[in-house]
Amino acid sequence: MARRKTGRDVHGWLVVDKPAGITSNAVVNKVRWAFGAKKAGHAGTLDPEATGVLAVALGEATKTVPYITDAFKAYRFTVKLGEATNTDDAEGEVIATSDLRPDDAEIAAALGGFTGEIMQVPPKFSAVKIDGERAYKLARDDEEFEIAARPLWVESLEMVARPDADHVTLEMVCGKGGYVRAIARDLGATLGCLGHVVELRRTWSGPFDAEDGVTMDLIEELAKSPDLDDYLRPLEDGLEDLPELKATAEGANRLRHGNQGMVIASDVEYGDEAWASYEGKAVAVGIYKAGELHPSRVFNL
Repeated sequence: MARRKTGRDVHGWLVVDKPAGITSNAVVNKVRWAFGAKKAGHAGTLDPEATGVLAVALGEATKTVPYITDAFKAYRFTVKLGEATNTDDAEGEVIATSDLRPDDAEIAAALGGFTGEIMQVPPKFSAVKIDGERAYKLARDDEEFEIAARPLWVESLEMVARPDADHVTLEMVCGKGGYVRAIARDLGATLGCLGHVVELRRTWSGPFDAEDGVTMDLIEELAKSPDLDDYLRPLEDGLEDLPELKATAEGANRLRHGNQGMVIASDVEYGDEAWASYEGKAVAVGIYKAGELHPSRVFNL
């Protein structure tokens, strides 16, 4: 018999402003403990030394995680020019150096090659699986392996500061699966000067902004108290990029039981993915067909 999960039935999103020096999973575990929640997960890993938005889903909100994972995300990061590291960030060992330093115009010109749909090879120190093994584990064991390039949509990549000849600060908006460290590595290679990330912050992720993020100190301070619940955002925030349909009373009841239910539609077409609400609360996500939503995910609220 499977073990029953213990904890509170708490549902919603907590936007955490993750500090450097802690893993994303450690943040999720701390949030789950602080709320006493049965279930928690996050929408997009940040490297341990990265800061910024880590959106943590609790309870039924975990069913909306894929929609935040797929959403656009924005990063502000600083690249150190003249050095390549084995991890493509400052945590790794320097493996090559260059005395070449491009000027601002050369950097700006190179950025154009990193926008639109690009092919990106993830860093070897990443969680990508190679024949069932995490790439970072193989890299730590000095195994020889290759990671296949994968497509990434980069909406924009701009230079926002040049602190000195050795550093450039960039802002990027991209789709799912982007590695900022790989952008820094490949930009340095394109410029002929090498490069790696020395500072990285995710400024927003889908509907969630770093400015609205809760600190780990506040989570510790309010842990196990009702006051922490005041910082929860509704489950429905995770569905912002999908059209909302209003379910009828009977339709909502059918949807809750996993059956197609009647909805009132306006701007959706046959075959579109959408979510249905009843009295302001999410009921299900599914495919709209001829006046009904055919559910793929049902929310048990």
